Amino acid sequence: MKNFMLTIIMTTALLASCTETGFVSILPKDCRLKAGDLVFRRGNGLTSHAVLMADRNGNYSHVGIVVDSCGTMMVVHAVPDEPDFKGDVDRVKMETPEKFFLSINAKTGEVKRLRGDTATAARAARHAVEIYRRGTLFDHEYDDSDTTRMYCCELIEHVYRTAGLPIAGSKRHDIRLPGLKLRCILPSDLCKSEKFERIIYF
Repeated sequence: MKNFMLTIIMTTALLASCTETGFVSILPKDCRLKAGDLVFRRGNGLTSHAVLMADRNGNYSHVGIVVDSCGTMMVVHAVPDEPDFKGDVDRVKMETPEKFFLSINAKTGEVKRLRGDTATAARAARHAVEIYRRGTLFDHEYDDSDTTRMYCCELIEHVYRTAGLPIAGSKRHDIRLPGLKLRCILPSDLCKSEKFERIIYF
C-alpha cells in the first residue's frame, strides 16, 4: 500500500517537473473571463485519476478562481506537485489562465460564473488574492476546518463563504484511497451548484 502511494507521488512529481515546451493551452482564445469565475480542469496525471476515482459524480479533478490582478485576469488555485522552480513548495499559486489550462495538466475544461451577482464574485476573488499573497501552503491533510493551509476546493468554498455565499455548504465526502482516509469537498460539489452557470466547456 505504501509502495503504491510512493509510486503515485513520484510519477506525479516527474510529470510536474517536465518543461512546458511542446504543451499548449486548451483555453479557447476568445474566452473572456471575469473576476470570481470558477475554472475547472480534468487532468492527465495519477493525482487527477485519484480525485476522479473519489469523485464519481464529477468530470473534473481541479478548480481555481479567476481574479483581477491590476487589470489582468489571473487564476488563483491551491495545487500540489506543480513546482515553478527547483525547491518550490506545494502552495496557493497565481498564474495566467493559459498556464492553468496547459495541456500537460488539462485535457478538458469548463468556466462557470456566478449568476447575476458580480459584487459577491469580485469580493470572493479579492479574498483569493489575499490568500495567495500571504503564502498559503497546500493542505495535504484536506482539513477545511483549518484555513492556514488549503486544498483547491477548500480555497473556493472559503473565499465564497467569506464573501457571503457558501457553495458546498456542509456537504463533505468520506474518501478512502490506499493509504488515505479523508473528509473533504470535491470538485463536483462546486461545479454542480445551481448558483453558477456554464460560460464555456472545452
